[in-house]
Amino acid sequence: MTSSSWEEFHTAEPAFADAVRARFGQYRHHVLATLRKDGSPRVTGLEVDFRFGELWLGMMPNSRKALDLRRDPRFAVHANPGPDADMTDGDVRVSGRAVEVTDPDVLARFVEEMNPPQPFHLFRTKIQEVVRVSVEGEELAVRTWRPGKPVRTILLRGEAEAPEGS
Repeated sequence: MTSSSWEEFHTAEPAFADAVRARFGQYRHHVLATLRKDGSPRVTGLEVDFRFGELWLGMMPNSRKALDLRRDPRFAVHANPGPDADMTDGDVRVSGRAVEVTDPDVLARFVEEMNPPQPFHLFRTKIQEVVRVSVEGEELAVRTWRPGKPVRTILLRGEAEAPEGS
């Protein structure tokens, strides 16, 4: 499956990328899904960072989520839905593969900018899908982007559920 950096996504679909980033910016903590050794899902909290044209995932050393990503880089990160059911800015998630950064220059640049607790694991994301679900009038709008393809929008009326894979 094709993947891209955050910058490539933003270049391809700037308005969509801005809406997704703004939604992540509403809260500090979000939900990361990784895969355990046995293939079952693990869901944990984490902070995300948009910097240097990338979407970064940082985590404590040898945390379960870091070990999961080292073993199997597939992930999904879901923006914090907030304190109530309002979700006026929609629901967003990004999925793809996480690549651990070990380059000392990149790590030093990140530390200089962010001053994270150390030591830490830093992962650069390679995006394979971005989804935003929002209510627009009487419809549920499901927007999906994948590298090399335009945004696909599905509008659902009434009590219908989002399509499989969205």
